[in-house]
Amino acid sequence: MDYRIYRLSPREWVLYGGEGIAFCALAAYVFYRSLAVFAVMAPLGLLYPLYRRRDLQRERTERLNLQFKEGISVLASFLSAGYSLENALAMSAAELAALYGRQSMIAGEFDRIAAGARMNQPVEKLFMDFGRRSGSQEADSFAQVLAAARRSGGELVEIIGHTAGIIRDKMQVQEEIHTMTASRVFEQKIMNAVPFGVVLYIDLTSPGFFRQMYSLWSGRIVMTICLVLYGAAVLLAKRILAIEV
Repeated sequence: MDYRIYRLSPREWVLYGGEGIAFCALAAYVFYRSLAVFAVMAPLGLLYPLYRRRDLQRERTERLNLQFKEGISVLASFLSAGYSLENALAMSAAELAALYGRQSMIAGEFDRIAAGARMNQPVEKLFMDFGRRSGSQEADSFAQVLAAARRSGGELVEIIGHTAGIIRDKMQVQEEIHTMTASRVFEQKIMNAVPFGVVLYIDLTSPGFFRQMYSLWSGRIVMTICLVLYGAAVLLAKRILAIEV
């Protein structure tokens, strides 16, 4: 499985396509009050799953990173206990299956690597293949360090343990950043809904207040500018909150 490519399921196409169309309907009502505009915007809503796919792929990579962090920690502990690398991989696969479930991504990958090691395939090449497919910088870095250690004949247990510690520290920093920004992400989602709420509230309490904005071309131009600025603000806020380590 190539984790760098996310394939949407039929359920996700229906779910996120419905969300996209619903947002287009809301935007067409709030900014234009026009069925014709909604008919034009609706096909764009059907493309929303393609936009959402990037977020889903990133979320899957983050889950894989967290599972991989535990995987190499378990592997390092078995190596420290005196197991050979091949036996430590088999034991780690069983431990990860108990921790995350047999169908989890990391349990399946460790099973595959352990099976390859039993067939005398080079473990470093198996990890490098996983690092390439995972799209994870941490997994790729670990594979390269493992390959270098195997070539040089260095102290494998110490090198893997040290590398695992570095990766754990980096991912702990990422988790702390996500924790600190979680409230800001939630606040941003609320702020994204505020303009629609304000317009709908005024329209409900003061009918006709925005009549000129929908009946005159100048009003439609102003509303179009507002819609463009709203979209730009949402994208900018998302980019600001996407902090990479």
